[in-house]
Amino acid sequence: MAIYQATTSAPVNIACIKYWGKRDTKLILPTNSSLSVTLDQDHLRSTTTSRADPSFKKDTLWLNGQEEVIKDGGRMATCIAELKRLRKELVEDKDPDAPKLSTFPVHISSFNNFPTAAGLASSASGFAALVSSIATLYALPCDASALSLIARQGSGSACRSLFGGYVAWEQGTSPTGKDSYAIQIAPQSHWPDIHALICVVSDDKKGTSSTSGMQRTVETSPLLQHRIKHVVPQRIADISKAILERDFDTFAKITMADSNQFHAVALDTEPPIFYMNDVSKAIIALVVEYNRVAVLKTGKVKAAYTYDAGPNAVIYAPKENVKEIVQMIVKYFPQKDAFKDVFGIFGVQGVQGAVVDGFNEAVAKPFDVGAVKGLIHTKVGDGPRVLGDEEALLGPDGIPKTLA
Repeated sequence: MAIYQATTSAPVNIACIKYWGKRDTKLILPTNSSLSVTLDQDHLRSTTTSRADPSFKKDTLWLNGQEEVIKDGGRMATCIAELKRLRKELVEDKDPDAPKLSTFPVHISSFNNFPTAAGLASSASGFAALVSSIATLYALPCDASALSLIARQGSGSACRSLFGGYVAWEQGTSPTGKDSYAIQIAPQSHWPDIHALICVVSDDKKGTSSTSGMQRTVETSPLLQHRIKHVVPQRIADISKAILERDFDTFAKITMADSNQFHAVALDTEPPIFYMNDVSKAIIALVVEYNRVAVLKTGKVKAAYTYDAGPNAVIYAPKENVKEIVQMIVKYFPQKDAFKDVFGIFGVQGVQGAVVDGFNEAVAKPFDVGAVKGLIHTKVGDGPRVLGDEEALLGPDGIPKTLA
């Protein structure tokens, strides 16, 4: 009997212009457009295998080896139902010989190679991998923007992980959500030397989830309304232009300003939401001082910090600046484990903590080992990848291999 199965991976994305607030919580329609950088799947990814089989009793999902409940009417169930609907309408109704996969239950196994719910966008890569896996299984004749309409209903930012490079999520105006989808501003190949250093400040689950936090902000923050109407549209236009022109100075300044405003909006919420901690704030102080020295020497900044709904810092920089940035972070945040030098920028001697000439070392105090639990060096990357059977997560019986 034929086996109907597909395995794909999907990337993490980190927003430069933040998505925070929904105008429709069921369809996940945002109060403003957003823009992100897709990160390299060689370092951070979600991998998903989906299989359709008439012998399966029900749709079943395993995340990192643990079975998860697929709630009726929930986000996962919505995505699966939408994909089944498209399979029936676009494939089976048009080709009477096509296998009726839309009528079969699916088994789905997903694995993240980074901590789930730790402030890295695991829900984004996870739902993007789920949608791309089932879309591949179903041989759907849909482009990435069309699939992003479905991924958005799983996790808003997931729609941006269906593209590589530099990606915008269009807010849209339709109450049905038909025009709220992701588009690619520029591919990875357009500006490939943008790198990212992720400072993992905490790998615990966060106190206030994004879903509940952003709705409290929508309901209580006057600053959010100003941001939506008067700030974000111009920033989206300006940063898109900066990306197309490979203008890092403008890209960096907008990225940092938008991160600051996102956390100001969180603070403007009633009761206030605090996602950053003292370590997060110290990293900001270091990047600000690093940029102050750079501007004095060259007239332009050399790094950009950004924070999502958590304390982890993401520092964007052109490749040639990453060595100095890692040395600076390690000087103030000594590491328990050796830095994983995946790009070979330090050689055999490894990382030595240091700051650039002219740097005011008093801007932050050195922290103890473990304040920054780890550093992940990655770069701008591509969109979802279709993987071979050798990387499948389900065994011959349709159960995750880790449980066999």
